[in-house]
Amino acid sequence: MEVVASIIVGAIDCFFCCEDPVKLLSNFDILENEMKGLLFVKDVVENETELAEKEGKVLRTQVMDWLNEVEELQLKVSQIQAVKPSRRSLNCSKQYKISMEVAEKLKDIQGLLEAGRSHCGAVAVNHSIAVEHIPGPIIQDQTTPSKTLAKIMALLCDDEVRRIGIWGMEGVGKTTLVRTLNNYLKNISSTQPFGIVIWVTISQNLDMKKVQTQIARRLNLKVKTEDSPEQIAIQLYQRLQKEIKFLLILDDVRKEIDLDYFGVPQPEDHKGSKILLTTRSFDVCRLMMTDREVKVAVLNDDESWQLFCRNAGNAASLQHISPIAKAIARECCGFPLALVTMGAAMREKTNVELWKHALNGLQRAAVSCPPHIVDKIYKPLKWSYDSLDGARIKYCFLYCSLFPEDFSIEISELTQCWLAEGLLDEEENYEDSFNRVIDLIGVLKDSCLLEDGAHEDTVKMCAIVRDVAIWIASTFEDGCKSLVCSGIGLSKMPVFELFDNSLKRVSFMNNKITKLPDCVVRCSEASTLLLQGNVTLDRVPERFLEGFEALRVLNISGTHIHSLPLSLLKLGELRALLLGDCFYLVELPPLEGLSRLLVLDLSATGIRELPRGMENLSNLKQLNLSRTNYLKTIRAGIICRLSCLEVLDMTLSGYCFSVNGDVKEEMACFEELKCLEQLLVVYISLKSIPSFSNEDLSWIDRLRKFHFSIGLMGKFLPTRHENRAVSISSLDFRSEELIGPLLSSASSLNLGHCLGLSDMLEDLVNNSIVCFVGLKSLTIQSCRCSEWQGGCAAQYDLLPNLEELYLRDLNFGESISELLGRLGLRFLRLKLIEVEWCFEMKYLVSFGHFIHALPNLQVIKVRNCYVLEKLFSYDSMQYIAPDPVVPSLQILELLSLPQLSTLCRDEETWPLLEKVCVFGCNYVRKLPLIDQNAENIKEIKGESQWWNALAWHADTTKSSLRPYFHPIRAILEPREEVLSD
Repeated sequence: MEVVASIIVGAIDCFFCCEDPVKLLSNFDILENEMKGLLFVKDVVENETELAEKEGKVLRTQVMDWLNEVEELQLKVSQIQAVKPSRRSLNCSKQYKISMEVAEKLKDIQGLLEAGRSHCGAVAVNHSIAVEHIPGPIIQDQTTPSKTLAKIMALLCDDEVRRIGIWGMEGVGKTTLVRTLNNYLKNISSTQPFGIVIWVTISQNLDMKKVQTQIARRLNLKVKTEDSPEQIAIQLYQRLQKEIKFLLILDDVRKEIDLDYFGVPQPEDHKGSKILLTTRSFDVCRLMMTDREVKVAVLNDDESWQLFCRNAGNAASLQHISPIAKAIARECCGFPLALVTMGAAMREKTNVELWKHALNGLQRAAVSCPPHIVDKIYKPLKWSYDSLDGARIKYCFLYCSLFPEDFSIEISELTQCWLAEGLLDEEENYEDSFNRVIDLIGVLKDSCLLEDGAHEDTVKMCAIVRDVAIWIASTFEDGCKSLVCSGIGLSKMPVFELFDNSLKRVSFMNNKITKLPDCVVRCSEASTLLLQGNVTLDRVPERFLEGFEALRVLNISGTHIHSLPLSLLKLGELRALLLGDCFYLVELPPLEGLSRLLVLDLSATGIRELPRGMENLSNLKQLNLSRTNYLKTIRAGIICRLSCLEVLDMTLSGYCFSVNGDVKEEMACFEELKCLEQLLVVYISLKSIPSFSNEDLSWIDRLRKFHFSIGLMGKFLPTRHENRAVSISSLDFRSEELIGPLLSSASSLNLGHCLGLSDMLEDLVNNSIVCFVGLKSLTIQSCRCSEWQGGCAAQYDLLPNLEELYLRDLNFGESISELLGRLGLRFLRLKLIEVEWCFEMKYLVSFGHFIHALPNLQVIKVRNCYVLEKLFSYDSMQYIAPDPVVPSLQILELLSLPQLSTLCRDEETWPLLEKVCVFGCNYVRKLPLIDQNAENIKEIKGESQWWNALAWHADTTKSSLRPYFHPIRAILEPREEVLSD
């Protein structure tokens, strides 16, 4: 066997010994040269990895594996080269074996060479670390900013949001918030949502090339100094396009930035990438077309105190200093910038006098304010003021500082004052002026210089912004110097401060001043004097007003003055005289000398007749006589001579206009109003319904707002459509004029305590040529009807745009359909039905010939209807109602309906229902809810016994709704609201 084996091996050797020894040696040379080429590439890659590691870059795993593979191959090739054969040293079998190894290693070298070339220039996961740490303060233990931070993080994770705007006043901590966000992203590098986060700080004077350089640095992109912005933009765009996802943070953007111009790909074109910007103005967010905006709120009291103490040290907590320190923290209004600055300034100071001095400096906000407050707080906040476009809006902003700290300013009052001061165009009418004020306020809000007040249609200025405004007016703006002593508890006016002819505005409002100086002061340039809210002030000395000869705005409202001095008549420049709520003021001097007067407010005064000379106020635009209960006399010819009058408000006034030429003792009548061609707003009372001819209606159509209260004064609950309202109370329609013409321009009709309602409806049907398209709200309450039979119905809907229907205390009609069926109502736009104390009503709505469904109804509220059996009845003989009949219903409130058992048909569901309240309706055993629409429910209120007795389509429905059920335990008053819209 051994002989045979040796013969076979020999044969194999001879068989494989076909490789030419010269060729084999040549392959060794090729292997050596190829290996040199691979080692050259290896050196290049290693140099790049060393540089990347020095720059803190994250190396690609594939590159490190490749380097290891090259080292292993290098060792194997070295071993082969170490036994390089001579031409005669190998037999055929060994020659073949080495030849195969050489060929294999040549193949490996080629593969590694190809991979190595692809690694050159791309050794790191990114060309920079994903997130750089941004040094500086971050959020610590603050609930409000933490919630804002969580909101921003959620937006970063939302694929639909590409641009995020973070906005707020300077000093609220926008940069700190975003810095905290950036450093948080760095700490979660293992789950980093972005390939690279680029932080760019925008300078006040935008330097395009500087911004581009910041972006290029983060990308380790070398740009040449001589490159133009356009050339750099191309390089940046090409480089950013290689990133999988990027987040570009633009900090402190002050005006619109064109991302294309900078070389930043639009997020829409680079999936997953986002732009996040911080700015002081919401308008910048708008111009940058952000998808979501997050306003950075100030800190609450607890957070403010903690931040202040963190910077002030232990001294702030000392017993004799702590109350003052807390007052200082409150004065900072939750602004982190102010809290940090003041805290650092007071750090470890234990002298209580120093703390009192600091508090006084903050409260007075004078020019003598400490330098560290001016430099670190006032000057940064002043930027928002400097950015306002034009002197007019700047002066409007400064005017708001005349009001007390955190005072809610009526927008209507601002309109009057700004108009009188010349900050609005006198040629504009009331509506245009008011709209302009809304626009100006919007700009100031967007710049965080104003914010919403405590009540609707009010604004306010936070304390620290107000301080800055007072500082600006006293330091920088010529002709705006103000003496602001409002709301600080003064009992005596500091006379010496009024001897300053450079003063432009003076405010002593909302103090406790009892007496004004009986001397001639020197305020010859002052255009505004605010004295309102000094309740105990009962007299204006004759000589006091003589020093204010340039006065345009005089406000003495809310005081106990009994009269005004004759020196008032010397104020020839006066544009606004505001005397509202001066209850003891029963008489004014003759006003004919105040010919430039634009606004006169005599609301809630004790006057019994209009002042003499009123008819000469030919420039008067606004006259407020509301709540003048004692006003019984307005002589004929006065009102009609106020040719520029735009607003006449006599709401709840004691004077009632007669109509149709029925003039008693030469008193002003309704027809005089037709002469006022500029009239836009009128609120008056009438003794009866006017008689209109077609030509009489044009002036009413021109009005923007009106409220005609006819008959005895009735009490009506407010609706959302009060701009053009007609209220009729305690009239008998059987003896009155037709109401139709008056309704042609109305948006709201309120009927209360009236007789002959059936006749009135009959007249509307018989005498209406067109429907009342403007009427959106209808209220009928406490109207009695002895007969409700017969009569024809309108062939078309007379109230096609009705949105709100209120029925209260009625003793007729089994349903709304029967009650108002004569008007042909379809209720196609009806959004709200509210019914209570209707003792004959058995059904809320009957669906049939006229009413098919209530497609837009959102709210149903029914209370104290003791015979109501069903919400809806269906006339199956004539019409099959659709399912559901109320597809848009969101709120259902049912209170004290002891006979109610059925809400709708058995299988009907209401898909958008969100809130339900049922109380005192023990027979209601089923709600129109199943699993599919139960997910929309936000709240169900009712008695626990009622809830437990409900029948459900499925057990899963009840279990899913249980968390939203809130039991009503207390016995409710019949008219108590238990569910708010």
